[in-house]
Amino acid sequence: MGASGLGRRDVQSFFVALEDAARLDWSQRIGMKTGSDQASETYKWLTASPAMREWVGERIAKGLTENGLTIVNKTWESTLEFLTDDIRRDKTSQIDLRIADLARRSLTLERKLLSTLILNGSGNTSGLAYDGQYFFDTDHSEGDSGVQKNLLTATEVPALDVTTATAPTALEAAMAVLGVIGYMLGYLDDQGEPMCEEAREFTVMTGKGLAPSFMAAVTQKVVAGNVDNPLAQSQDYKVSHVLNPRLNAWTTDFAVFRTDGVTKPFILQEEEALTIQIIGAGSEYETQNNKQLFGVKKVGNVGFGLWQFATKNTLS
Repeated sequence: MGASGLGRRDVQSFFVALEDAARLDWSQRIGMKTGSDQASETYKWLTASPAMREWVGERIAKGLTENGLTIVNKTWESTLEFLTDDIRRDKTSQIDLRIADLARRSLTLERKLLSTLILNGSGNTSGLAYDGQYFFDTDHSEGDSGVQKNLLTATEVPALDVTTATAPTALEAAMAVLGVIGYMLGYLDDQGEPMCEEAREFTVMTGKGLAPSFMAAVTQKVVAGNVDNPLAQSQDYKVSHVLNPRLNAWTTDFAVFRTDGVTKPFILQEEEALTIQIIGAGSEYETQNNKQLFGVKKVGNVGFGLWQFATKNTLS
């Protein structure tokens, strides 16, 4: 920074910290970035393209679905205020540290918004998917899909029945995840065609209570002393674990998301990317208040994508 002004060095510090923090950002795994140039966007493409068929007679064209989902953009900001005298006196990079922390905190916005959707997805009006049902529900249906569930219990996936629901063993957690993945592979689109037959990458998300068991299930090659872990040793599927502290109320629940599809379980809509705004030395604000501002702004929002790529699962 200059002798007494916020400037280029602070911007560089912000983006270096932002890049470092982005490597740990799970929102990009389960959310699909889409651009926006207006106050809201309506998505009517949230169903599958038609499967190949024998060409008999004329082409059979499929248009956009009647179902849809609208995401309204919102404006977000966060601002730091510094006394000009503190900027001038700063010899230990305390201001740089605050700016770097602002960068890290700015990345939590989408994680916070997605976590709210996940928590509300099984019983809140803000938790409605493109088909009008709750995102996590037991009666999704469109076209030739039949009735389908992504709110799962041991009735659908027997491996969800464990010895202690709040503290499954690593082996029980591994078998539960494999059981859920197997169930997800059976989801059908509105034409009765498999939705997830090419799925190979998944993210398991828990609160802190279930985290030790599922973290071990994903990473440890051997569990329960000397038992080969079928999940961690699988060559067919790549599974990662996310501990989401915003889901700590989930003591027996966990989510599984498919993360390798072109479409994702959630939409990260962006009208204006994260930008920096500085009111620095020489500004009218600084002259009147002996203070300078370092702020960030973003315009966008999040919403539900394909429910078929997400499950909420309850251990019992």
